[in-house]
Amino acid sequence: MACTHNCSTCGESCESRTAPQDMHEKLNAQSSVKKVIGVVSGKGGVGKSLVTGLLASAFAKKSSAAVMDADITGPSIPKIFGISDRAVGSEAGLIPNKSAGGVSVMSINLLLEDPSSPVIWRGPVIAGVIRQFWTDVVWGDVDYMFVDMPPGTGDVPLTVFQSLPVDGIIIVASPQELVSMIVAKAVNMAKIMNIPIIGIVENMSYIECPDCGKKIYLYGESHVEQAAKEHGIELLGAIPVSPEISALCDKGEVEKIQGSWLDKAVAAIEKL
Repeated sequence: MACTHNCSTCGESCESRTAPQDMHEKLNAQSSVKKVIGVVSGKGGVGKSLVTGLLASAFAKKSSAAVMDADITGPSIPKIFGISDRAVGSEAGLIPNKSAGGVSVMSINLLLEDPSSPVIWRGPVIAGVIRQFWTDVVWGDVDYMFVDMPPGTGDVPLTVFQSLPVDGIIIVASPQELVSMIVAKAVNMAKIMNIPIIGIVENMSYIECPDCGKKIYLYGESHVEQAAKEHGIELLGAIPVSPEISALCDKGEVEKIQGSWLDKAVAAIEKL
């Protein structure tokens, strides 16, 4: 039967109807992004933005790195990178701000007149902003883009997974016993969306005694490694509770944090 190119009046199961449809949004014409890494968590307050900042800083030292702050209602990326100037635009689109270390950053807080103003938007509007961060921002040439996502499995993670060509995710978790259920939610969503899981990073893992160097586990025995094994994924690093880390983030100097905690995570991302 000859194709009429009108699917509404046709009952044939041809390839154009049955083939999987690519839902990815088209990247800004003046941009090139080689790898997209999502940083996710099943709950809030576990240090997702810190991990995003540390990973982007590490890659910026040897290649080009960017951060898309997809946590629209709780953006903290500009703060930890020390970026306060508002983003500007051109005929080509929005121009991301640059950190002191050369990381390109786009966040809703860089577009608001008052960064302290709450973003009281419904899910579809927030999802639209995320898509625009991909289509309307002139990212330039980026080797590694890290997407700092809000906690949970709601509209924004769904939008990112469907609209962006995500190459893999890093799950961030804390040591508490509740972590097994929280990690399971993030893992299962990634599997449903067919997104590769690179591994898990544990934050607030321990505190190191300044006198003897002994590790003190504030939350008792960690359950993150056990959760990782249950799901067949790798534990890629453990970040301590540190007054120095907190102070540098508060000062907007995340790029000055020194530590080898995420070396394994960096190596895993490079192998993608």
